[in-house]
Amino acid sequence: MIRTGGVDPPVEISATGRLEVRITAADVGKRVSVRCLSEPGVPGEKFTDTVGVLTSWNNSVLLITRRNGESVRIAESTLVAGKVVPAAPTRRRGPAASYEELARVAARAWRPVESEWLGAWELRAAAGFTRRANSVLPLGDPGMPLDDALTAVRRWYGERGLPAYVQTATGAEGTQELLCAELERRGWMREVTAEVWTGPLAPVADRAEGAGVVLSREADEAWLSRYQRKGVSEVALRVLHGGSPRAGVPPRADEAGSGAEAEPGAGPSVWFATVPGTEAPAAIGRCVVDGRWASFAAVEVDPGQRRRGLATAVMAALARRALDEGASAACLQVETDNAGARALYAGMGFSAHHAYHHYRAPEGAAGTGRG
Repeated sequence: MIRTGGVDPPVEISATGRLEVRITAADVGKRVSVRCLSEPGVPGEKFTDTVGVLTSWNNSVLLITRRNGESVRIAESTLVAGKVVPAAPTRRRGPAASYEELARVAARAWRPVESEWLGAWELRAAAGFTRRANSVLPLGDPGMPLDDALTAVRRWYGERGLPAYVQTATGAEGTQELLCAELERRGWMREVTAEVWTGPLAPVADRAEGAGVVLSREADEAWLSRYQRKGVSEVALRVLHGGSPRAGVPPRADEAGSGAEAEPGAGPSVWFATVPGTEAPAAIGRCVVDGRWASFAAVEVDPGQRRRGLATAVMAALARRALDEGASAACLQVETDNAGARALYAGMGFSAHHAYHHYRAPEGAAGTGRG
């Protein structure tokens, strides 16, 4: 097999050197690996390999969405080889989990104060506190054509004075590369990309003793003084402490699309960690225990006290409490440009599972509301 060009897994070339394009427009929606000429017509032509979901093939142009959500346009005339490949790569370490399972866990860990279902799309609002709590989580079919669903989304958020966002995911089996492409065609702009990382919980608990870490069921004034989002409102406090009990829970068949609001009920277990400091805490963290999952968030350290293992101590203390409550796996969300956090979490045994993105409705579209 010959391997040339690019950083993605290459297309296989037979021992005879024969190259074949074994994909067609009928393969839209499938994960493919293609090779094309990166500089056609130039002496010493080079190959470029691209792996991702084939999201369209129109007017002799292929659109492929990579694992990180990046869209690559490839002219059909430059294709050298192509084939359909398995839907998602096999994970080499960490707990096995589907995208849908993690999406539901993440949604329950960061609940809105208002939730309404449009088919299998959850519309979430929390007075603008974070995009996660103020965006649509599509977990299936909205029950109507996409344009009608997006119109309903814009109207719903516009009625609340909020911009309309749709949260999508790429890079794992069952993620929404096709929806990303459709949103981009309609002028929706991707504003944020982050990743969901997973790992075994026990090694996190074993990282440090966690001495001096105080655990609480509430985010008190000291904890909030270290939290990066200042001036936290009552709505934000509701999100931090659990929000609406049934947000993120799939609707029953008799209520899907009914517009019913979340009902009271027991939810996941929320914990806050604090390392006391002189004026403000030296470090804080948050963890939500939900079945086998412990979801970490808001791990923050006083800039003057970094590199002392405080973030590790906070996560270890929260992990031990999560183990006591029956959890065995851990997950968290980290932005792609946060090199320090990525290095910390990789050292704890976490690895990327999939990327997620927030798409904002185009300016001037009906019902987008104010920013």
